[in-house]
Amino acid sequence: MITPEAFLDAAVGKTLTFYEIRSGGLVGTEQFLNRRVSVWREEGQGCVYGQITTPNGQLCFLYDNDPDGIPVCWWPFLHEGRLMVRLASFVDGEIQEVRSMTERGLNCPGAPLS
Repeated sequence: MITPEAFLDAAVGKTLTFYEIRSGGLVGTEQFLNRRVSVWREEGQGCVYGQITTPNGQLCFLYDNDPDGIPVCWWPFLHEGRLMVRLASFVDGEIQEVRSMTERGLNCPGAPLS
């Protein structure tokens, strides 16, 4: 396990691409604008902005389009030198791997400044 703060130290100002570890399929790409705001884009879909929080050692995202208003939370960790996140839920232990980290933005319109 690594702290959410350590994850954000590596991610802020970068765009990360996430893949589901079991299927190997692309989940989506997230640009970390700062320590409080990110923008997420799933393959073939538009941009969604998220508010980042770090409660109880978790990295949580509350996205603008989230119907229930409950953030999605992850536990970040390193495995054999690879950056990964595990869904912070005991029902679904989905694990995603960060396969690329670049300086390129997602070119999403209307990025919030906060």
